[in-house]
Amino acid sequence: MDVPLWLAVIVVGYLGIKLTCPPMWLVVLLLLGGYLLGGSFLGPAVGALVK
Repeated sequence: MDVPLWLAVIVVGYLGIKLTCPPMWLVVLLLLGGYLLGGSFLGPAVGALVK
């Protein structure tokens, strides 16, 4: 069964938010921080570290 990565991320994110009920500001902060970090000069370093 082939599931697209974007669909898997959406499902896991939705279930994580529903099951753990984190504050909405924390979810927004993590999403915005990850987006900004990925576009900064630290992006390639983080990508190499995750790989």
